[in-house]
Amino acid sequence: MSGSAAPTSLSTVQKVLLLASALVLAALLFLLRGGLTSESPMDQLARRSPLPEEALANHRPTLIEFYADWCEVCREMAPAMLANEQRYRDQLNVVLVNVDNPRWQDLIDRYDVNGIPQLNLFDAEGQPRGRSLGRRSQKELEALSEALIDNSPLPQLAGIGDTTPLTPETVATPAPSGVGPRSHG
Repeated sequence: MSGSAAPTSLSTVQKVLLLASALVLAALLFLLRGGLTSESPMDQLARRSPLPEEALANHRPTLIEFYADWCEVCREMAPAMLANEQRYRDQLNVVLVNVDNPRWQDLIDRYDVNGIPQLNLFDAEGQPRGRSLGRRSQKELEALSEALIDNSPLPQLAGIGDTTPLTPETVATPAPSGVGPRSHG
C-alpha cells in the first residue's frame, strides 16, 4: 500500500505546482498588459492632457501635439511622448489635440495644422517658439523639451521651424500668381 500512495501524492503535488505556475504567469501577463487600465499611451496622454488655454497661461513651456486616433505615426510616437510627459511633468505642459474633434477647429485653424503629427512649441509665457512636423524620436522629444524648459534655441532637426510673427508688410505682400499653400511652387 505504501507503494501506491507515493505516485498519487506526487501527482497531486505536480498538479498544485502546475496550477500555481499558471496563476503566477497569468498574473504577470495581466500586469504587463496594463492591468485593469490597458489604455494605449495615446489614450493615457489625451486623458491627462490639460486644456490648451490653461497650459498656455500657467507659466510653463508647452508642447501641443495635434494628432488623430487613426494616425499610425501618432500611435507609434505615443510611447515616446508619454515617457517625455512623465519625465518633464513638473516643468512642461504636454497637450494633445485631436484634429478629428470639432471642438478644436479654432486651434487647428489658428496654428495652420495641415499635417499630423504636428507639435507646436511655446515658451513659458505662451508665446510660439516653433513647430515640428512628422515623427519624433524619444531623443528628439527630449531635446525639444529641454530647449523649451531652458528657454534655449530649438535643436536643428529636420521638420523644425521657427514661427515668425506676421507683420503688416508680410500680410500686404501678395503671393505670386498661381502660388498657394498647396501649390508647392
